[in-house]
Amino acid sequence: MAGTDQDGPKRPGPVRWVAYALGFGLPAKHRSWILHDVTTKTWQLRHLARTAVQLAPIAVLLYVLIPGPAWVRAAAVLSGLLLGFFYSVAYMYETAEHRAVKAGYPQGTAAAVRDEATADKRAARERRYAERWRELPPA
Repeated sequence: MAGTDQDGPKRPGPVRWVAYALGFGLPAKHRSWILHDVTTKTWQLRHLARTAVQLAPIAVLLYVLIPGPAWVRAAAVLSGLLLGFFYSVAYMYETAEHRAVKAGYPQGTAAAVRDEATADKRAARERRYAERWRELPPA
């Protein structure tokens, strides 16, 4: 069947991606792409892009509706955007995991895939740490 996990990730179109960024689910044919989206090397940048899509309409609306000089409105909107991105980054891992669960994957799948992909780097980092800060037993 086309678009299944065996065929590889099927990227959604622009309209579906915007809906996905806003929190709507995607059809089952995009299931493997969702896992790819929340586990690829650039998953954190992708998360920030989705956050920008979520915050942009609110920011524009607030800028237009807040009374006062343009610099005051811009400062208020910028402050809100900074706070929005702060919370988005604070819950980045949970949000990515939630997207994978919504796509039908068991809880912990996204973290496991990311951990597996970085296992070599993590092992090398732990080895360097041990060599520098831990006393190694005599050989």
